[in-house]
Amino acid sequence: MKTLTRTRALAATALAGVAALTLSACGAAPEDGDGGSSAAPDTDFLACAVSDEGSWNDKSFNEAAFGGLLMAEEDLGVTINDAESSSSDDFKPNLETMVGAGCDVTFAVGYNFSIGNVIFDVADANPESHFVWIDGWNQGQENLKPIQYAMEESSFLAGYLSAAYSTSKVLGTYGGGDGTIDAVSIFMDGFYYGAKYYEAETGTPVTVVGWNPETKTGDFVGNFEDSGVAKTITEGQLAAGADVIFPVAGGLFTATAEAIRESATDAVFLGVDKDIALTQPDYADLVLTSVEKRMTQAVFDVIQSLSEGNAFDVEPYIGTLENDGTALSSFYDFEDKVPAEVKAKLDELKAGIIDGSIDPLALP
Repeated sequence: MKTLTRTRALAATALAGVAALTLSACGAAPEDGDGGSSAAPDTDFLACAVSDEGSWNDKSFNEAAFGGLLMAEEDLGVTINDAESSSSDDFKPNLETMVGAGCDVTFAVGYNFSIGNVIFDVADANPESHFVWIDGWNQGQENLKPIQYAMEESSFLAGYLSAAYSTSKVLGTYGGGDGTIDAVSIFMDGFYYGAKYYEAETGTPVTVVGWNPETKTGDFVGNFEDSGVAKTITEGQLAAGADVIFPVAGGLFTATAEAIRESATDAVFLGVDKDIALTQPDYADLVLTSVEKRMTQAVFDVIQSLSEGNAFDVEPYIGTLENDGTALSSFYDFEDKVPAEVKAKLDELKAGIIDGSIDPLALP
């Protein structure tokens, strides 16, 4: 277990990537009479978080969630505390450390907090503490709020885009974990059905390697840290002809990028959770787009509401295309490589998913 208060250097680094994603929602900081930014108001609110396996600096899932705390510290003046988890064995002691610190709210980051019923046991044992569980759910607790995402929606758009962009019409995807994490496979489901929607609409066959949503079988790393396995999976998918690959495995996209560069092919990949081309510009030449799970803003919004004195609400926050809780990133280096008619089609598909006329989890 490792518990720490974040340094100013880490906060500055992470906020640099977060700022562009949240500027429209948060606006610019107000200026004081001397033309400088006004300081955030003082508050004794303590917001805390416990990471999933890996560090806050994973450039993906954990970092996106922790960015919400950093924003709240910067913009709202709250105090923050956190604990990083090296493995699932750290979840319970890390949560208990946050309870002992007197946190006003503690965010548990990731589906894996269900392992051994840890999140439920800690919440039940500490009814006066407030917990928010990203990618989680509630089993009747009055102090546990889930943050959930309809990631099949934006992943469907990514699948359609990838099929349209692909020259080989072979796409690849793989996941972190062992294949039992619904919060991972839901990305892969949407990606598959989006690709198949393109196939049905155009009559052009599209093959998706690495995932079959009907049998729930595919390629998985086994965890979110083994870059060697992730690279091997990517190499296998490239050998199968894939020229667009969607790694749903946190920061392991770096292994996919390495494999693509070593292959000397024209393959590209999709980022996950964060806007990878923006936050990791060294990979921008390989990132077609990213499927964003906009956790930063959701975390910030919960902290803001509670720090302003609003009652704790256990109703789930659900991020969708409609409320901008999930979306595709800009195309950046690929802006001129995605035809206008494909962009228009993506807008049409997005509208259809929002109005319910398109089911992103079904064949057309």
